Amino acid sequence: MTDKKTPTAGPFLVLTFIYFIVGFLTTVNGQFQGPMKVAFLSNADELRNTLTTLISFFFFLGYLLNSSTGGKWINRHGYKTTLMRALGVMCGGLLMYALSSWVVKIYPDLHVTVGTDSIPGAYFVFLFGSYLMGTSAALLQVVINPYIAAYELPGTKPVQRMNIVCATNSFGTTIAPFFVTGIIFAGVAIESVTADSLLIPFILIALCIAVTLLVTSRLHLPDIEGTRSNPEEKLERSVWSFRHLTLGVVAIFFYVGTEVAVGVNVNLHAMELIEKGMGPSFFGKDHIVLWGLDLGIPALLATLYWGGLMVGRLIFSFFKNVPPRLQLIVTTILATILIIIAIISNNLWVLVSVGLCHSVMWGCIFTLAIDKLGKYTSKASGVFMMGVFGGAVFPVLQGILADAWGGWQWTWVIALVCELFMLYYALHGYKPKSLQ
Repeated sequence: MTDKKTPTAGPFLVLTFIYFIVGFLTTVNGQFQGPMKVAFLSNADELRNTLTTLISFFFFLGYLLNSSTGGKWINRHGYKTTLMRALGVMCGGLLMYALSSWVVKIYPDLHVTVGTDSIPGAYFVFLFGSYLMGTSAALLQVVINPYIAAYELPGTKPVQRMNIVCATNSFGTTIAPFFVTGIIFAGVAIESVTADSLLIPFILIALCIAVTLLVTSRLHLPDIEGTRSNPEEKLERSVWSFRHLTLGVVAIFFYVGTEVAVGVNVNLHAMELIEKGMGPSFFGKDHIVLWGLDLGIPALLATLYWGGLMVGRLIFSFFKNVPPRLQLIVTTILATILIIIAIISNNLWVLVSVGLCHSVMWGCIFTLAIDKLGKYTSKASGVFMMGVFGGAVFPVLQGILADAWGGWQWTWVIALVCELFMLYYALHGYKPKSLQ
């Protein structure tokens, strides 16, 4: 630390809260796939699933194109300034969401032809908002991940701190499906959803983020010594020369790919089964009513999945003496078994239980990937976050396969491949070794 005082819980709590926001809005974005499929793409037939999954694609495209910018900003301006800039970009993304609703109301006849499908122009405004939201989430995580790992809060270890903030992140992802279904589209059946109902909710959320930005600007966030280079210092080697980091980026590419694919596409799979009269039920019920709100089975499946991540991270936060490599080996093996069972049985309840296994993987991979990087850590965090682009690639690839194969069941083989690569990283790829 540049400040030699004993680290306090204040900065840790602030960043943990912001990580909650990242998780919440990431899943809110993903959960709009179902409603947007109805509101924006009701006239699309040939590419309907593909266009629907582009919402997640553009979100994670922001990670690929802008994560390295976060590392550069940290080296040049510090953690706090980068954090505030990221929150500003998030406000911009939310306002783009609201703008898409306004465009629908003012220009209802504005359409773009894609193949044989007619797509409202407002859909593309929403996609741009999704890109800005992904950019902001990438920048925030570039700040938070290395800061939390290096912030030596007494009585904790890096992987334990990562699991704590990730658990809070997962709490946001857990309540997000209910927020979309029960608050934004409260009382509206999914087949009756309209895009113009987005305007007020997203303006209100943007105001909340603006308040968070204002509060953060007034807080003291001490710098972390030894995690970033001097802006004028020329690093002796490329950050990509560290083998365990390079393979860690690939591992996180596959991890986020399978994490997001399950989280956002299980809704679409459930909707498909319901349309065919084969829909999953909860104790024999086709609808779940909570506090007077009809939340539906698709939202429940997503909530159980993200809730599994939250519960798992809370549990693993107590396992501070269990090496992250061992945690990663055990969970990837269990996840592989569960996905195989889910594919063969076409059972979505088994599929969402994978969330318990996914809960610990992010923290383990990140901890292993930045091990022994010293002054390269902040730059490594930026390139590491580029791997999150997997969350764009695999859900869209699944959508393409679902259109080509006429269903979602066998597309989960993609998630299986992802688990197997992470197992390889846990067994061999994690070892610190120079590529030079």
